[in-house]
Amino acid sequence: MASFLSSPVILQILPALQQGGVERGTLEMAQAITQAGGKALVASSGGRLEPMLRSLGAEHITLPECGSRNPAHVLRNARMLARILGEHNVALVHARSRIPAWTARMACRRTRTAFVTTWHGVHANTVPGKKLYNSVLASGDRVIAISAHIGRMLHKDYNVPPSRLRVIPRGADIGQFSPHAVSGQRMHQLAEQWNIPAGSAIILMPGRLTAWKGQALVLQALAQLEAGLPDQPWHCVFAGSDKADGRYVRELTQLAHSLGLDDRIRFAGHCDDMPAAMALATMVLVPSLRPEPFGRVVVEAQAMCRPVIVSHHGAAVETVDNGVTGLSVPPNNAADLADAMFAVLRAPATTLTDMGANARQAVLAHYTTQAMQHATLGVYDEVLGTQMAPTFLHAKNAPAPFQDHGLAG
Repeated sequence: MASFLSSPVILQILPALQQGGVERGTLEMAQAITQAGGKALVASSGGRLEPMLRSLGAEHITLPECGSRNPAHVLRNARMLARILGEHNVALVHARSRIPAWTARMACRRTRTAFVTTWHGVHANTVPGKKLYNSVLASGDRVIAISAHIGRMLHKDYNVPPSRLRVIPRGADIGQFSPHAVSGQRMHQLAEQWNIPAGSAIILMPGRLTAWKGQALVLQALAQLEAGLPDQPWHCVFAGSDKADGRYVRELTQLAHSLGLDDRIRFAGHCDDMPAAMALATMVLVPSLRPEPFGRVVVEAQAMCRPVIVSHHGAAVETVDNGVTGLSVPPNNAADLADAMFAVLRAPATTLTDMGANARQAVLAHYTTQAMQHATLGVYDEVLGTQMAPTFLHAKNAPAPFQDHGLAG
């Protein structure tokens, strides 16, 4: 038993390994498990990130249709997973999505394997039966919330007690997202790719193109900015992919045209070099219409010392100290958003430098990838009685984990 506990096998399960925050967190934890001396397994239906996962020293196990809501598929995968847990001597399963969590919970109960969940999103429970469907992510031996905002919701709506609830924010990779890590050549290539004239201020809105992220609101605010600063050179870049049909980007293009913004707007599509994009940016916008469960792009912008403008709700209230580490505006208010952009464009350079330095310092203190990895390993240690987190801390010099559960208020 001692050798089993000293190098535990940890299996993470999610629908697929394509792209997104859940996948990224899975790879980050696979890396941490391996570096701490454990064995990292990931079960999913597969995807383009499998080679990267293997390069981190982890093993992928294919569960067909792992995200399917078909009850027959869930039951079949639960039986398959139970066999996998026994064959690989798995000590703990970490589920990150609802259908895979139902699969994992059944398999873990059958095999008496430890079960940990992470609640990544804002899952509505207004439809009958939806709360029960969601509740599997609140049923782990430990339940990880990715922000205090999500932690309060789990405590209030799903009765998750503090004894099981752990708040572990997502983090920025401060090695990649560092002003000193981005070369001028990378920035120049991106500016040319976006066709940005020399000397133009860049207003960057990163993230996939979807209505609740607030792209239409940004266009309305930019129209007001154009009226106030018609002669100042600036361009707004929307760096994110649309759905395959491209319908939303066409709607946004038409809206931009109707507002007289054709020459000011760039729809850049997916960006492979977000550190360079943020290094180019004069400011970064995250004006979500709905509360963000965390909003990793906010802390990535802050790690790059960029002024970030966010909607004042959800986890952005935690990551942005208005006027100190960024600017916070009322949600869905184009006039206030335009005023904030105007303030950044007209602010003295020293003011923006101070805000950027404050923002990066806050990220270093609370919102790094290493802090997330270390704290999550600490949760595994709680459940299993192992000591992976100290090993990882020594190996990676990771900062102390964020510990404030933020359940009050």
